[in-house]
Amino acid sequence: MEQLADVHYEKIEPNQEYSNLINRVVNECFKTEGLDKLKLYISITLTVPEVIQEANKKYRNIDKPTDVLSFPMFERQELEAMLKTGYEVEDVLGDLIISIPRVKEQAVEYGHSFERELAYMVVHGFYHLMGYDHMEENDKKEMRAKEDEVLNKLGITRD
Repeated sequence: MEQLADVHYEKIEPNQEYSNLINRVVNECFKTEGLDKLKLYISITLTVPEVIQEANKKYRNIDKPTDVLSFPMFERQELEAMLKTGYEVEDVLGDLIISIPRVKEQAVEYGHSFERELAYMVVHGFYHLMGYDHMEENDKKEMRAKEDEVLNKLGITRD
């Protein structure tokens, strides 16, 4: 399997199962959106709430922890142009920072597996990197449909 995710661990122990799952999910995201034809990858940092809170404060001026932060490197229109014309430069699509303790809490809260919650955080972050958002109801429906499509292809369900 091609490595389209560069996974880093900050203040948590490296975990090969997390890395394998993340790469499976990212590969499916890239394939679903046709990005597998480009030389892009995602940088993903798995960490603790304190680190994500620090980044949230520094980059978004919000002084509280969250589950996932997304930092895209391209605008949606730029990605669409890259897909039409090709993009031969190896480059990062963007960065994701995911709080593993928060993933564990939310898996319990929503009544599904840790695997499903981590996969969802990766897919959710990926679509933010692609320029999707969920502030307006129509945008939220579009983003959720894309997230569900990827998770369903992988057989990762809410159960």
